[in-house]
Amino acid sequence: MDNTVNLDDLANQIHETAREKGFWDKFDQYPELHTDLLLAKLALIDSESAEVLEAIRKSKGEREVMLEVADILIRTLDFAAGLRDIGYTDLSLDEIMAEKMSVNVKRPNMHGVL
Repeated sequence: MDNTVNLDDLANQIHETAREKGFWDKFDQYPELHTDLLLAKLALIDSESAEVLEAIRKSKGEREVMLEVADILIRTLDFAAGLRDIGYTDLSLDEIMAEKMSVNVKRPNMHGVL
């Protein structure tokens, strides 16, 4: 049984939903603002990280923490698919992820780092 997750497919599904819900409308309306809009989307990914931090800090429980982690992944995958959708890149997230993981496997152990 193959349990392989295709990140490109998952990202495309997430992005399709985000587009249907209007989260990318401004990209269509204001192509001259693509850079600013991309930066705003990155800030939203960052804000999801802060929500994980708050869920842990306020002891909201494992479910809430994991829901916030899921939000980070959803926004990140949406962002990646969006980059392809607006023509910023045509690179495959699956291929880039495999490349980065092969680099990370070869890194030396880190000591004294969180």
